[in-house]
Amino acid sequence: MPGKNLSREEAQQRADILSVDSYRVHLDVTSAVDPAAATFRSTTTITFRSSAPGTATFVDLLAPAVRSATLNGRALDPGTAFDGARITLDTLAEQNVLVVEADCAYSRTGEGLHRFVDPADGETYLYTHYEPADARRVFATFEQPDLKAPFSFTVTAPAAWDVYHNAAHEEITDQGAARVWRFAPTEPISTYLTAVVAGPYHVERDHYRRRLADGSTLEIPLAATCRRSLAPYFDADEIFTVTKQGLDFFHEEFDFPYPFGKYDQCFVPEYNIGAMENPGCVTFREDFVFRSKVTEAAYEGRANVILHEMAHMWFGDLVTMKWWDDLWLKESFADFMGSFSQIEATRYRSAWITFANKRKAWAYRQDQFPTTHPITADIRDLEDAKLNFDGITYAKGASVLKQLVAYVGRDAFFAGVRQYFKRHAYGNTVLGDLLDVLEQTSGRDLTAWSGAWLQTAGVNSLTPQLTCDAEGRITEFAVVQDGATPRPHRIAIGLYDRDAVGALVRTHRIELDVHGTRTVVPELAGLPRPALVLLNDDDLTYCKIRFDDRSLETLRDGLGEITDGLARALAWSAVWNLTRDGLMPTRDYLALVLRFAGQESGIGVLQSLHQQAKLALDVYADPAWRPEGAQLLAEGALRELRAAAPGSDHQLAWARFLAQTAHEEEQFRLLRGLLAGTARIDGLEVDQDLRWLLWLALAAAGKAGAEELNAELAADNTASGKQHLTECLAALPTAGAKAAAWSAVIDSDELPNALVEAQISGFNQPGRRDLTVGYTERYFALLEEIWSQRSIEIAMRIVGGFFPRYQTDERTLAAADAWLTGHPSAAPALRRLVLECHDDLARALRAQACDRG
Repeated sequence: MPGKNLSREEAQQRADILSVDSYRVHLDVTSAVDPAAATFRSTTTITFRSSAPGTATFVDLLAPAVRSATLNGRALDPGTAFDGARITLDTLAEQNVLVVEADCAYSRTGEGLHRFVDPADGETYLYTHYEPADARRVFATFEQPDLKAPFSFTVTAPAAWDVYHNAAHEEITDQGAARVWRFAPTEPISTYLTAVVAGPYHVERDHYRRRLADGSTLEIPLAATCRRSLAPYFDADEIFTVTKQGLDFFHEEFDFPYPFGKYDQCFVPEYNIGAMENPGCVTFREDFVFRSKVTEAAYEGRANVILHEMAHMWFGDLVTMKWWDDLWLKESFADFMGSFSQIEATRYRSAWITFANKRKAWAYRQDQFPTTHPITADIRDLEDAKLNFDGITYAKGASVLKQLVAYVGRDAFFAGVRQYFKRHAYGNTVLGDLLDVLEQTSGRDLTAWSGAWLQTAGVNSLTPQLTCDAEGRITEFAVVQDGATPRPHRIAIGLYDRDAVGALVRTHRIELDVHGTRTVVPELAGLPRPALVLLNDDDLTYCKIRFDDRSLETLRDGLGEITDGLARALAWSAVWNLTRDGLMPTRDYLALVLRFAGQESGIGVLQSLHQQAKLALDVYADPAWRPEGAQLLAEGALRELRAAAPGSDHQLAWARFLAQTAHEEEQFRLLRGLLAGTARIDGLEVDQDLRWLLWLALAAAGKAGAEELNAELAADNTASGKQHLTECLAALPTAGAKAAAWSAVIDSDELPNALVEAQISGFNQPGRRDLTVGYTERYFALLEEIWSQRSIEIAMRIVGGFFPRYQTDERTLAAADAWLTGHPSAAPALRRLVLECHDDLARALRAQACDRG
């Protein structure tokens, strides 16, 4: 994206000479209610110092126009100083005051200041999102995390609105049809952490109080907001319960009082990510406001996100990485702390099962791409930073931290964390700053550990190797480690056999350190050979696990009979990795799902199995066998739906899976009957979100038309309804529907981010590959144009979403190869996205070859 990038070297040069004392930002968003108004007024005053008077630097600003800019009272000519992304600041003084008045653009992409009009009632809502570098779309800024400063915001907004910000408001002044909100200065924070949320939001309030060790009382006002049309579905009490439990836990463990005054949690529309840790004003995607029935896994997932963002108040906000190389210093910790605190402080006690089954699957996938990177990455610029919010930085980093806690001990780990906060409060850090305090509190040298786990990429596989005597007793047991770089692992080995009723239970457990390519375990010699050997039992390390032949046969016959939920989840994860790696035929994996998923008690694990089974069928199965596999999955889904307990989470999950897998006329008639009310499954409530999922299944199969779909929108004229309708229309199996979806995204930039996502999802339904095969050539021809003309958020969605992933043949792989070979100078971030899609496609072809036998 020419002119919009910022390199690490440029940031370092600027940080070497600048110190920022304060920002004063005034935003006038009274124009937001006028759909024809494209911009809002932004005025920024920055007070900063330079250690190199007389030199030049620049301030970042992405805006349609700069009205005026003055540096130390001297006017700068916008026509020459402003290039659309930066304002050049020449002849700096030792003490400097910069004032920039600009017209900034309302966003439709979720970047900067996003504007949304609610179709349910016509109300307008605003919110900001900046990470990693979009504050410059809203005000002039030195856009890098290590130039922290206090921020004082003033927002002029329509009089009927409320405005939320990182700090509490100090004064509200009426100005006719407008109101002026003046907020207190923040603590020193990074630019990407500032936030404004404005509109007629529904709000619920609560309060948190805690007596501190010094005898004082910490008071934290709590607020939770959502759009007014979602207020009937807003379960703020549950949100506040988790919030208070988290605040108790983090205060107990971190021994550093929450530093940002109030704690608002704003659920906002068309949000690009799960949530953002803006101090004092956390923003969440409003999918977490459940307007239809969801399973317990959804509530657990929301609680995890709430706690993840709360952990950021310390890891990321109070102490911030110096540059995006050390993004793990906030995201890995928040990901780990989200699960850790959830188990210890809330009612959601299966967080580590969810982590092992879902988060690690994300990490394993990312870590096997040719573009994988160490947890502490080499981030050259902002485009690199944007792509590094990935499974390595989050889930692998969290896995490694879980192992680190076991390695140094919980007490030493949290003692080091407390020192880290006290030593670096309101500052910026790098890897060594954290390792220093952990070495002090644990007494361990972490140099080798850091080199192996934080600074080396890739995932290892651990395989048991057994020899036995004629009586079936183990004569030698070894753990074999594969991978480019063998690592030290602390693992548990579980031996499982059947009990009196046939269940698979653990009979022996040993914990040990694994080093090098082969580690002999003499403690297991002499034991009877078990039915199942489970390496990495209890999920202590980060690795893929394999099985010996007997263990694999045991799983084929009895995976669902493993009594322990975490052990069972680890077994499911392992057979999924075997399938992805082309070591287990896809039809064998699907047979396991069909045989044992109905016995799975963990609803989160079950939903993951559904997702993985559908992916396996669509891309890993032999195309010649795929119709048979589709029929088996659909029949299995219907069978389990009818067998599930009425009204249960499992019933709802199987109903959704049937909608995704329906294959025959009888199944489609059932779906239509459920919509019409002429068919009934005891206990199953066909609410609005389930209705749309049923309509999507019918639309993609050509069993519903545009007229019926538009009629459903008339009954659900909401933002969610509009997104569902868009996806359904794009999913229709006609050339015209595919052409319309493609054109809506490619030929215009008018669609908001949520509808871009819906169009791409509908376009890329796997059922009718013949309708999208003709777009492959067009896709590769447009890549560089899309990357140069669209915002990075939308460009990433287009590049990843329109990649012909369901054209799983050698011709498509060759087209991707040709593009990569022919465009060596394309933007590195663009090449990374295409290379990862290429790798997924190559993996699918290997899995298909395995499935063919």
